[in-house]
Amino acid sequence: MRAVLFDMDGTLVDSEKLWDVSLGALYAELGGELTPQVREVLVGGSAEDTIRTVYTDLGLEQDPRAMAESNRWLHDYTAELFDGGLEWCDGAQELLDELAAEEIPMALVTNTLRALTDKALNSIGSHYFSVTVCGDEVARGKPAPDVYERAATLLGFDPVACLAVEDSVTGSAAAERAGCPVLVVPNDVAVPEGPRRHHASSLAGLRAADLHQVHSELVTRPGERTA
Repeated sequence: MRAVLFDMDGTLVDSEKLWDVSLGALYAELGGELTPQVREVLVGGSAEDTIRTVYTDLGLEQDPRAMAESNRWLHDYTAELFDGGLEWCDGAQELLDELAAEEIPMALVTNTLRALTDKALNSIGSHYFSVTVCGDEVARGKPAPDVYERAATLLGFDPVACLAVEDSVTGSAAAERAGCPVLVVPNDVAVPEGPRRHHASSLAGLRAADLHQVHSELVTRPGERTA
């Protein structure tokens, strides 16, 4: 394991609850109501996919200008919520501190837009990360592999040498498609098992040595290549 690539929302900070609020507000603004089923589909999605799903769910015309305005509205609303501060997920800050102390390179890899990610970093601390890659800085957001491929490239490592840490179905798929073994720590939505995935109930109590072991086990399973 040469580096660790962290998702943000729901993995490091418990911001999915704030997205619940802002998405619910967007639905009300558009004359609808967000259901638990649709909210589950939206977890970990890109900004483009989120707005497309909302408009499809509400039966609204897929007008690019209206959708762009809804996207701006959603992110402005969420930014105000982020300004109130973000709570750490259990064990996240302690794990970042230990990895930093051992000088293991880390990247933040998120579908969240850059402007909103920078607000979140005010709570998290940008000093932890050698690089950050956001959903509006690549051609395709998660579940496409672009953000993970870019993070690995910027760090100078093969994706297989980078352990991804994710909480969502969408994010786990993106990391896997990029070639990263994945430590899955589900938050609100169950994530399927997979040969390149190791599940943990929480980051609490995990140490750097545990991440090394998880990475080693995943990349040396039969049929997998090593770095």
